[in-house]
Amino acid sequence: MRRREFAALIGGIAVAWPLSAPAQQRTMPVVGVLSPATSEADANRMNAIRQGLKDAGYIEGENVMIEYRSAENQLDRLPALAGDLVSRQVNVILTIATPAAVAAKSATNAIPIVFNLGVDPVQLGLVTSFNRPGGNVTGVYGSQLAIAGKRLELLHELVPSTGAMSFLVNPKSESFAEIETEALRAAGRSLGVELRILNASNSNEIDAAFTTLAKDHSVPLIVSADALFLNQRVQLVVLTARHAIPVIYAFRELTAAGGLMSYGPNLGYLYQQAGAYAGRILKGAKTTDLPIQQAVKLELVINLRTAKALGITVPQSMLVAANEVIE
Repeated sequence: MRRREFAALIGGIAVAWPLSAPAQQRTMPVVGVLSPATSEADANRMNAIRQGLKDAGYIEGENVMIEYRSAENQLDRLPALAGDLVSRQVNVILTIATPAAVAAKSATNAIPIVFNLGVDPVQLGLVTSFNRPGGNVTGVYGSQLAIAGKRLELLHELVPSTGAMSFLVNPKSESFAEIETEALRAAGRSLGVELRILNASNSNEIDAAFTTLAKDHSVPLIVSADALFLNQRVQLVVLTARHAIPVIYAFRELTAAGGLMSYGPNLGYLYQQAGAYAGRILKGAKTTDLPIQQAVKLELVINLRTAKALGITVPQSMLVAANEVIE
């Protein structure tokens, strides 16, 4: 009896051991993806990341696993989610947007981190330089803040009679918001345009901002390059159409959804590059040897249907300069 009980006990231990030691059982590397957004909003970004991994020789479910963590637009959840990925000992963490990159960097100095940012990573303190990032962080820089002033200039070219513009910004993205606001103020001063600030950090506050904006619908709107507004693109496009407001965005996705105009890098390409970097790290590359990649192609996209609905005639020079015209 005792011999059989002992054998049963040993058998029970043999079965239970793999469940208590997942790291030892893992047969393929794991990429952790940390995002402030929702899974629905991240669908296209995740497809681009998967394509980048595939370019590097990694296919999800075949020779790589992806652990996706979403803060569901609640930025205060990011530190805990980053900590969870660290505790799971993922091989690399790929971050979506600035707040996720900051949270991941705060959570680990050991696990490699690949970011996709619109703010200068050196200014943010994530890396020491573009060519030699140093530490455990590298990634892709979309130059969103560097071209913020250009968006104001483009909107002024399209609606030249205005003496004021509104700027919708997320105050919770503090460093991003400050740098972008100052860049727009500088561009506005050079053109004699007053910049009026509207703050919003969630869906309800976006609605409230448009209630304020609707009191003077003749004032064109610049929407921040903060990821929040990309995630809320349907809401934004509906509100700008309802109140007939000329607007420029930082992301093509909003213009494709019915927005008037956008100017910025191709996000799909940037996330694909970030995915490829994660793949190179899985193959043994060091973050210190992977320089920060920068967006070299910026896209001006104009939605002619929306322009006509707003009664705006787009100058021929802008149509010629546009990378894409939606008719």
